[in-house]
Amino acid sequence: MFSDQWIVFTVLLLTLAAFIWNRVRFDVVAMLALLAVAVTGLVPVESVFSGFGHPAVITVAAVLVISQGLVNGGVVDEVAKLLARVGHNAVAQVVTLTLVVAVCSAFINNVGALALLMPVAIWMSREAGRSPSLLLMPLAFGSLLGGTITLIGTPPNIIIASYREAGAFGLFDFAPVGLAVTVAGVAFIGLAGWRLTPKRDDPSAGEKLFSVGDYLTELKLPEGSGYEGDTLHHLLTAGDSQKSLIVLSLVRGGKTMPAPSTFTILRADDVLLVEADTESLSEFVDETGLVLASGVPVEESAGECPEKDGGGQKPGEDALVAGDVRLAEAVVTPGSPLVGRTANRLNLRERYSVNVVAVARQGHRLKQRLADIRFRSGDILLVQGFEESLSGSLQALGCLPLAERGLAFGRQKQLGLSAGLFAVAIVSIVAGWASPPVALVACAVAMVISGLLEAGDAYEAIDWSVIVLLAAMIPVGVALETSGGADSIARQILSVSEGQAPWLVLTIILVGTMLLSNVVNNAAAAILVAPIALGVSGELGLASDATLMAVAIGASCAFLTPIGHQSNALVMEPAGYRFGDYWRLGLPLSVVVTATAVPAILWLWG
Repeated sequence: MFSDQWIVFTVLLLTLAAFIWNRVRFDVVAMLALLAVAVTGLVPVESVFSGFGHPAVITVAAVLVISQGLVNGGVVDEVAKLLARVGHNAVAQVVTLTLVVAVCSAFINNVGALALLMPVAIWMSREAGRSPSLLLMPLAFGSLLGGTITLIGTPPNIIIASYREAGAFGLFDFAPVGLAVTVAGVAFIGLAGWRLTPKRDDPSAGEKLFSVGDYLTELKLPEGSGYEGDTLHHLLTAGDSQKSLIVLSLVRGGKTMPAPSTFTILRADDVLLVEADTESLSEFVDETGLVLASGVPVEESAGECPEKDGGGQKPGEDALVAGDVRLAEAVVTPGSPLVGRTANRLNLRERYSVNVVAVARQGHRLKQRLADIRFRSGDILLVQGFEESLSGSLQALGCLPLAERGLAFGRQKQLGLSAGLFAVAIVSIVAGWASPPVALVACAVAMVISGLLEAGDAYEAIDWSVIVLLAAMIPVGVALETSGGADSIARQILSVSEGQAPWLVLTIILVGTMLLSNVVNNAAAAILVAPIALGVSGELGLASDATLMAVAIGASCAFLTPIGHQSNALVMEPAGYRFGDYWRLGLPLSVVVTATAVPAILWLWG
């Protein structure tokens, strides 16, 4: 008969293998692990789903909502304005961006802080004529460093606080060690580390990533056409060739109408600005009877838009934007519903009111027909849409806006309201008037009531996959502890470190957690290692706070792989990084973090 320890070890090994395999969503893996410990009786029936009401889970959800409220209030827009004045000096850009993202991620979600400043970093790179690869890795690593400063900076800190035996850590209890690690990390990245980032050729050096005009063709509806007086939708659903053709603009009587409605009634001499490959364009012209506006044969013009009569100019971005229609670049996030699917399958124009104009991957525009492109995480999309709905559409599609066609700041701001509500929550926590979960939930609710964000937006701001992961893994971590598994692992660590100095034991815990967090979700790493660290501290007589702090730092500093943290994954494609690029800066930075954190922990908590 298997003992409880062997059962929990088997479940954890299979769970870790599934995390590393990365073929099944991590929240699904976590739920399977929870069900396994429930079926085997390692967790009482009444406690199986207790994780969903755990204060740490509630706190993480509230922080995500507050982050979105601060964004909507324009707090980060103001930061971006200041960053735009930094200039073109590489060291100044790296230091400023890394420091600012670290400060932001101390108070809002790491990925949220990165997503807000990534467009600014890309814009700064293009203005300076450099590749974004110089700035984006330091930016991602800075967001991880900043998360170590406060309780709410990153989910591992919130998890670790719940394991503390003498009451949970306070909001700024992490600050002394976190600040030391962040200052050392930013100093290293700014002075020397940025030189270790891979130098990728910038496809947009001196020009934009997407040169639109070279891919557009003008088609004219001749007099007497059978589609005169019919809708654009009927024209586009004629035959099969329309599946690879996108109408980006309609010109009538000298007036341009970008992103025309599919219910637009067509008239004679209407000119459609379309994007299509040669084969699809030729088939469409044959089936519909439309003619090229310039009279150039299809074979000569497709993919190289014919010149306009008299002007000699190819239609470019000006033909795609007018009024409230604009172009934007966006990166596909790992959790986007676009991943693995094509634009046609999702019917983006009808359902989301956006046109995908072009797709770039690893810094280069894809030449294949848009209808055949299966989107991947990290792809950069050039999209056309209406200003009032484009932001919401991109959010629904799981895409983060990048550098706009000319970086623009400013929507209607409620800077004082958003910052004030957040400040009240922070003061309430520090003064002891309310616990962090209560204060932060109250702040999130106040942001909804005050109109900083809609209730629906609040729910969308929550990363439910992370919530499910935390809620499922907390009971699994409890099972590891109650079964005696954590003590068994702790004894194995003790046998290796017996007679060694406390600093070496802390180094083993911190580095071990750091390595684990590079292959599994950092919150899961914290949940699994925290009970083991407590067992080690009990046997060696080390302060439990010291070992927990080592776990917190290790879980938050995943610099070696793009899968270690979402921040790392988000910058991979926009910067053109490869999987093996991260360790070049990540390894020495990990050494700097370890060398700084261990003495600081021993001095403050040992």
